[in-house]
Amino acid sequence: MGLPGVPVGGFKTVGQIAGTHSLRFHAKQNALAIALEVLSSHTSGAPVVDENGKFVGFVSEFDLLGVIESGKDLNKMTADQIMNKDHFVVDESTSLADAINLMKEKHLLILPVIKQGKVAYSVTRHDLLRARIGLGPGIEF
Repeated sequence: MGLPGVPVGGFKTVGQIAGTHSLRFHAKQNALAIALEVLSSHTSGAPVVDENGKFVGFVSEFDLLGVIESGKDLNKMTADQIMNKDHFVVDESTSLADAINLMKEKHLLILPVIKQGKVAYSVTRHDLLRARIGLGPGIEF
């Protein structure tokens, strides 16, 4: 007998799990506002999307710290000026094993999940750990 919300045989792909990270930024969003959102949400960053919801980059705490350390004013910058355009993404068919390996190899904390060409949500290491031990959405201790 399985747990509620867990498919028979357990979770296999990223598309089967509920990501707990829905934060995203828009390309022209003010970098100071992004920093405040990152701080208030206690997250390490989020994907940047264009006006159609398509992934265009990722802004992390390190990106924000780099701007500050370079002497630039966050209030005068936007997401598309500070984002990392080479951040990795996965789609809903990506296996959990591949997502875990990618996060481990690339030292990522968050992976945006693409559905129908748009960022649907992101998965964190926490989400992948929950899926690997068989905890479905809404199951807490």
